Amino acid sequence: MLNIGLVGLGVIARAQHLPAIAANPSMRLAAIASRNAVLDGLPSYPDVAALLAAEPEISAISLCTPPQGRFDQAMAVLRAGRHLMLEKPPGATLSEVEALQREAQAQGVTIFASWHSREAAAVDPARDWLSDKALKSIAIEWFEDVRKWHPGQDWIWAAGGLGVFDPGINALSILTKLISDVVLERADLHIPQGRATPIAADLRLKAGDVPITAAFDWRYERDELWRITFETDQGTLLLEDGGARMSVNATPLTSGENHEYARLYARFHDLIKAKQSEVDLAPLRLVADAFLTGQHHPTDPFHP
Repeated sequence: MLNIGLVGLGVIARAQHLPAIAANPSMRLAAIASRNAVLDGLPSYPDVAALLAAEPEISAISLCTPPQGRFDQAMAVLRAGRHLMLEKPPGATLSEVEALQREAQAQGVTIFASWHSREAAAVDPARDWLSDKALKSIAIEWFEDVRKWHPGQDWIWAAGGLGVFDPGINALSILTKLISDVVLERADLHIPQGRATPIAADLRLKAGDVPITAAFDWRYERDELWRITFETDQGTLLLEDGGARMSVNATPLTSGENHEYARLYARFHDLIKAKQSEVDLAPLRLVADAFLTGQHHPTDPFHP
């Protein structure tokens, strides 16, 4: 039985991480660490340092805190000799995560940078369908309402908070699982006055000779639109609902319920057993490239 400590008890932790751990018979939630919350029936600590000091039997930690400030927490976990799972994005910078990789290797423990959207029901079937097709183009449309998904969360607007790339990186994680060698050509970042991160972004990318466009927007006041369209020599593949549904030439082929986090925790357990790590930085690298080279376009102030 794998004893896990959960650090951070926000909306995603409650909605996704807690049920996924509870449903896995190979692991047990043993304690939590949170500045502002407790969980009935479990030891609760104000921070990860206190949890690590008090719970030597906990061998793995899942970090669900915002990316800013996560590096010190993650490094403390690894230096305490505990296995580490990171909610997406795995860090605020590429160099942070690379340093964590080196520390995990030095300590002989597992580090797992998770990308939950890659575990959506139709993503693997889409990869199988695309395997013998010639791609012509790819178009990503990832629109949602920030007030619905991040109410009152100021950290997303601060440097390192990613802004609209917080959901957009989910699309990029699917893209980079299905397609290799994706590079950024241009980024237009629409940044509200007084904020550090974009509320919308338009990207132009490519994979070899295949053109790729991506449009991310947090000002969408309708039901979410999480869609990727793949034009091929044998028809059009459409991934919808964040990768949960797949159709080819308008014919539904695959759909499934949300078991993304259950699959992540199963993978984390398997990696620990195999004494392996898994850190794919391709999605974060594309976001970093967009911030590094993107054209900034001021837009209206955002008021929560």
